[in-house]
Order: sequence, then structure tokens, then C-alpha cells
Amino acid sequence: MIGRGLFIFLVISMTVSSFGGPVWCRQDEIFLRDDFDDLEQCEPLNLPGNKSPTRYTIEKEDGRFYLKAASQASASGLTSVQTFDIYQYPRVRWRWKVMSTYEKGDARYRSGDDYPLRVDITFAYDPEGAGFGEKIRYNLARALYGKYPPHSSLSYIWANREHQDEIIPSPYTDRVRMILLQKGPGRAGQWILEEVNVLEDYRRAFKADPPRLARIAIMNDSDDTGEASVSYMDFIEVYR
Repeated sequence: MIGRGLFIFLVISMTVSSFGGPVWCRQDEIFLRDDFDDLEQCEPLNLPGNKSPTRYTIEKEDGRFYLKAASQASASGLTSVQTFDIYQYPRVRWRWKVMSTYEKGDARYRSGDDYPLRVDITFAYDPEGAGFGEKIRYNLARALYGKYPPHSSLSYIWANREHQDEIIPSPYTDRVRMILLQKGPGRAGQWILEEVNVLEDYRRAFKADPPRLARIAIMNDSDDTGEASVSYMDFIEVYR
């Protein structure tokens, strides 16, 4: 059997979606953008084990649309598999808000591996750049699951509590690094604009260059802690 975190890591790489058009940057600077005026551009990411799914809906306020993610001892996400070239479009920007964090949440342990909101960037396995042993492992995985699993992933999280470190390995797999953009409930209820350079973050987290192709996913999960939260996403975009 595979662990919950590894399953998420695998499934994010195997679903289909696309993003819409730009707003803040010049047209030629943006590759992907979603303003969440509907859910037609998103594919659900459901987890095994008959878990209750997180509820994703579209909210409208003062003429703007928002993605609302409401979880209650639940876990699921939304994903896009339209890949983008991380070397041509290394930056991702979004605006998010969480109404609360999880009291039992702790990024260091599987039992606390829940977050009111996170943005995952998953990197595709490249067989041309792989060594002999890695090719054998990935070919075996493809025989089991029908597709290559991803090479690695960065997970930008709203952590539930303060941590000394900015980057923490996933408690489920060493192929995932979690980057703690927000820590604890101090800014809960506020809209926060995040701008990250994924290429630079990957090099800091893994001490290596990433594979060229990446994809993006969003999740609010609370199945490990059994708690509940509501969070919002205003927009997300991938740009130069």
C-alpha cells in the first residue's frame, strides 16, 4: 500500500484541467491564470478510503468571484494538469485567506499533516534525464499505476502553528518539500497576497534543478486532525 501523502503526490500528476486569462501582468508574461468565476476549468482530486471530500464552491462578493474551500474531517482538492515550463514561467502568484487553522495540525507529523489551504507544484519525471536505477524504479511504477509518478513536488502551505524552519520535508515522502508561507492563526481572516519563485524555491529545497514540466493543484484537508476550516482563494497565476 502507498501512504496518503504519496497518493496525493501521484494523483495530482494524473488529472486534467486548464486555466484562464490574465489580469495584472502583460498578456505575454502570464501562462496560466484562474480567477475562479466557475469550476469548469478544474478537475477534482479525490482520495482513497471513502474519505469525505472537501466542499469547493464559487462565492461572489462586490462583483468578484472567490473559490471557497470548506472542510470538516475531509480531504480532496482541485487540480490542473496543463503543464508549464518552470524555466520559462518560474513565478506563481495568488491571494488567499483562511478563517482558522487546525489546533492539532503539525507539519512535522503524519497525524497533523492537514492545512486549511495549500498550493502544490508537482514536477514531471523526465526519463531522458534519469539514471539507470531511477529509470528501473519509474518503469516499475508505471507498470503498477499506468503512468509515471511525478519526480518531486513543492507544497506551499498555510501552516497551523509557528515552526522554526521555513522548509520542512513531508512526513509522507522525501520527494515532497513543504514551504511554510504563513505560520499559525495570526493572520486568519485577512487576504494575503503571495508571490513565489518556484524555480528558486526548488533549488533551495532540493539542492538541485527541477525537471522542466510542472503543474499546479489546490487543497484544503482535515482528515488527519478531524477538525474543520473554511478558506478562500481569489486568483492564481503562473507568469515569467
